[in-house]
Amino acid sequence: MTVAAIAPSRRRRKPFRPVRVLLHAVLVTVVVAWITPIVGLIVYSMRTSNDNALSGWWTAVTNPRFTSLNFAEAFDSAGLGQSLLNSLSITVPTTVFTVAVSAIGAYALARMDFRGRIAILMTAVALLVVPPQLTLVPLLRVFTQLGLTGEIWGIWIYQVGFVVPFGIYLLYGFFRSFPSELLEAASLDGASTVTIFTRIVLPTSIPILVSLAIMQFMWSWNDLLIPLLFLGASNPAAPSTVEVAGLVQATGGGLNIVSAGALLSMVIPVAVALGLQRYFIRGLLGGAVKG
Repeated sequence: MTVAAIAPSRRRRKPFRPVRVLLHAVLVTVVVAWITPIVGLIVYSMRTSNDNALSGWWTAVTNPRFTSLNFAEAFDSAGLGQSLLNSLSITVPTTVFTVAVSAIGAYALARMDFRGRIAILMTAVALLVVPPQLTLVPLLRVFTQLGLTGEIWGIWIYQVGFVVPFGIYLLYGFFRSFPSELLEAASLDGASTVTIFTRIVLPTSIPILVSLAIMQFMWSWNDLLIPLLFLGASNPAAPSTVEVAGLVQATGGGLNIVSAGALLSMVIPVAVALGLQRYFIRGLLGGAVKG
C-alpha cells in the first residue's frame, strides 16, 4: 500500500462522543455561572446609583454610561484605602508566620528523631477536624483576659494557630520523601541541621511553601468573622472585609459604592494568586504525590 493511500486514513474524523460533548457543556455552564456575578459586580461598580436602582446591570450593553467616581468615593470617603493597608498588616505577617512555623514543625517531625514525634504529628492531624467556630467563645474570653482583643496581633495568633496543623500536614509528606543521601552528604561535610534546612531543604521546597502561603493569604484576607469579633466594626485597624460589610449599612445597600469597594478589595488577592499561579499547582502536586 502506498503512502498516498495511507494518508487519507490518518485524517479520518474523530468519532462523535456524546459524553465528551456533555462534559464540555457542563464546564461551559460552570464557567458562565462563575463569571456572570463578577461581570455584574464590575458593571454595578461603574454605574451611578440611579442607573443601578432603575435597571439591571445587563442593560449597560445597550445603554453604556460608566463613571469612576464610585471607586474614588469608596477609596477615600468610605475609608477603604486605610482598610486595605490594615488587611495587608494582618495578612502578610500571618502568612509569613504560618509558613515559617509550619516548615520548621514539619521538617522536625519528618527528619528528626525524638520521643513523642508520632504523637505530635497525630495531634496536628487531629486538629484539622476542629472547626474554628467551636473555639470562638473560649478563645475570645482568654484573649479578653490577656488584653489581646482590639489588637492586630490577637488575630495573628488565632489565624496562625488554626492553619499551622494543615501546613504541617501539607509539608510533612514532602520533607519525609526528601533524599536522605543528600542530607547525609551535607551532614558529613560539616553542615549543621539549621544549615541543611535553610540552604538545602527550603530552596528546594519553594513551590509547596508558596502554595501554603497562597492558601493562608486568601483565607486571612477574606476572613470577616475573626476580625469582626476580635477587633470590632469601629476599630481603626479593621480590615477591608469589615469595611465593605459596613458599607452595606452606611450606604443603605447602594450597589455602586458597595460594588466598587468589593472590587477594590479583590485586586490584591487576585494579583497574588495570578502572580504565583505557576508555583501553586506544582507545590500541591509535590505535597500530594510524595510521601
